[in-house]
Amino acid sequence: MKKYIVVTGASSGIGAATAKAFARRGENLIVIARRAELLENLRGEIANISPDSDVIVKPCDLSRSENVLALWDDLKSYELKALINNAGFGDFGFMGNHDIQKMVKMIDLNVTALAILSSLFVRDYKCKQTQLINVSSVGGYFLAPGVVPYCGTKFFVSAFTEGLYHELAQDVDAKMQAKILAPAATKSEFCDVASGKSGFDYDASFEKYHSSEQTADFLLTLYDSDACVGEVDLTSFEFKLSGPKFNYLAAAK
Repeated sequence: MKKYIVVTGASSGIGAATAKAFARRGENLIVIARRAELLENLRGEIANISPDSDVIVKPCDLSRSENVLALWDDLKSYELKALINNAGFGDFGFMGNHDIQKMVKMIDLNVTALAILSSLFVRDYKCKQTQLINVSSVGGYFLAPGVVPYCGTKFFVSAFTEGLYHELAQDVDAKMQAKILAPAATKSEFCDVASGKSGFDYDASFEKYHSSEQTADFLLTLYDSDACVGEVDLTSFEFKLSGPKFNYLAAAK
């Protein structure tokens, strides 16, 4: 039976670059995002990169929990080897100035959808040689002004996934690995969405940033490792692998 790697938020940016990077390895993919046309374009690009890779397109708005649950029921038709929870967006602005509906949608996508998919993946695949990679951010380990709600969502991603990492390590039957990718500034549609303005100038706004392709390469480096965390060091701007970073209170025996 074919095995598939699921990539959410695959229509552009890090998600699309990650799907193409896995395709270069000959992997079969299930790509998920809201924009069906961009997913079809991605499938065409992958056909040129890796003609033998099977690419399944699943348009879905993951900010709605009922869609997430229906999607997982659909995915039961496939055998999965990895889940890359990449879907998410940011929102620039100081507290009190945020569009509340946009903030709620960000929480629904960045937190709720990721938690649901992660939990269902663990339920069905914990005892198989699989990987769960949840895309957080350096903002999931450091706070910054003007992005407090976004950092809050990414702190959840980091803490949630590190906690899962520890639980899996203590489960003698578990074979799944849970990992966190924590990129820094990455050139994509992220800042257009977060700022609400198109044509965001990365060169004017960031001293350093990575391309989506570089960040996808970081994700594959994490995938190939046994590390829990793969993050961009904000001092050197180099990608580094490490164990979990938060304190963990082990269960009493």
